[in-house]
Amino acid sequence: MTNRDKLNQLIDLRVKAKLGGGEKRIASQHAKGKYTARERVDMLLDEGSFEEYDMFKEHRCTNFGMEKQQFLGDGVVAGSGTIDGRVVYVFAQDFTVFGGSLSETMAEKICKIMDMAMKVGAPVIGLNDSGGARIQEGIQSLGGYSEIFQRNIMASGVVPQISAIMGPCAGGAVYSPALTDFIFMTQQNSYMFLTGPKVVKTVTGEDITADDLGGARVHSSKSGVAHFVAETEEECLMNIRKLLTFIPQNNMEEPIATSCVDSIERNEDVLNEIIPDSASKPYDMTNVISLIVDDGDFFEVHKDYAKNIVVGFAKMGGMPVGVVANQPMFLAGVLDIEASRKGARFVRFCDAFNIPLVTLVDVPGFLPGSTQEYGGVIAHGAKLLFAYGEATVPKVTVTLRKSYGGAHIVMSSKQLRGDINYAWPSAEIAVMGAEGAVEVLYAKEVVALETDEAKAAKAAEKKDEYNKLFATPYQAAKYGFIDDVIEPRSTRFRVIRALQRLQTKRETNPLRKHCNIPL
Repeated sequence: MTNRDKLNQLIDLRVKAKLGGGEKRIASQHAKGKYTARERVDMLLDEGSFEEYDMFKEHRCTNFGMEKQQFLGDGVVAGSGTIDGRVVYVFAQDFTVFGGSLSETMAEKICKIMDMAMKVGAPVIGLNDSGGARIQEGIQSLGGYSEIFQRNIMASGVVPQISAIMGPCAGGAVYSPALTDFIFMTQQNSYMFLTGPKVVKTVTGEDITADDLGGARVHSSKSGVAHFVAETEEECLMNIRKLLTFIPQNNMEEPIATSCVDSIERNEDVLNEIIPDSASKPYDMTNVISLIVDDGDFFEVHKDYAKNIVVGFAKMGGMPVGVVANQPMFLAGVLDIEASRKGARFVRFCDAFNIPLVTLVDVPGFLPGSTQEYGGVIAHGAKLLFAYGEATVPKVTVTLRKSYGGAHIVMSSKQLRGDINYAWPSAEIAVMGAEGAVEVLYAKEVVALETDEAKAAKAAEKKDEYNKLFATPYQAAKYGFIDDVIEPRSTRFRVIRALQRLQTKRETNPLRKHCNIPL
């Protein structure tokens, strides 16, 4: 064979490998409204940046006549490329090859790029579209999943890990995405569950569709497993690109600041009027966020889950920040099990990757009731408390209105090592609201009165007295728990200047193997 023949052979093999399971199966993928693995990689990465590894790898299975069915690459496209010029490692499961099922060799390919990402300190992105374990390989397939999971665990908090569910993801396959930092799903074709509808029907008798059991709507709003949902695959991949603009390459680097054309000194007069006069009247916290961040651009995470707390990324003065805020529009912004889990997870991610935290507080307390107590709200609330107390990144907190009781402590208070704690003049910082406080402090005095009118008048008098004494920011400021009471319109400037002052912050936690956060 001449050198020219060898070169032609290489070219032919590359063409064959790029066809995956063949043109017929590619057409079937397109008919379902889905892109192929290679098309997805091309959309995700900068044009011409992809370097593929193990294109010629094949499975080694000889059971059930599998040796007669060989496809170059064995069901996963893996390699490295760039997003906005920054190196990332990516794998995309190819549903046209054995339904994207995981084999021993596919796992080896995925593990190889994860190992490389750890060596060079770059994000890992997995595009999942798989029917699960390749049954013909038995325990070897399960061993392959285990190898991937172990690498997910070792990479956690070291390099960002992002999963996109572009099709089915079932059984043990769901645990790799669950171990990563963020999960993206698409509305039409993606779903995740440990046991599918048929098994559920057999074991429990419940008749349920795949979408109702583990579709994007379920996991984005009910379980909280998915962080982002997109209408299309194109939107999903573009959102991954956007997410990476807020995140550093690894835990040893700082987030990348960009030039800011939105004036740092921009004042927003509307903020002076945004808090309603009535303490029970809601307002939309996302409007406050949009008014103080650069260009009003807020990239919300977990948008449809635990809506009583808002988390997401933005830039302030060109600096990436993580924003955590109570949302009075839902359950009055109260903290409950789901909100505590959502907030804690986000805070810990930001702390792991050196992203400063901006916390906007309007919280009346924790949600009462037997459902919450039986569900373990004590332990779940402690997660958010632990996350803030453990975090060593710059932390700037602004109390807008209510900040009561234990919830006041949890929301990045000064005692949880909040660096700069501001309050608006409308802030109410106390153990509890006036109504509850009066019932505790003046119950006998009020009950002793003879008429209902007299009781009501005395209760109103005592509420007013309590509010003047405690439901202000100045009592907390008197003790240094609030660093300054600021004019709402200047919030953007004051927060950005605080973040600038904190850029050289150095704080460490005690030396230990690892913490034991209340799970």
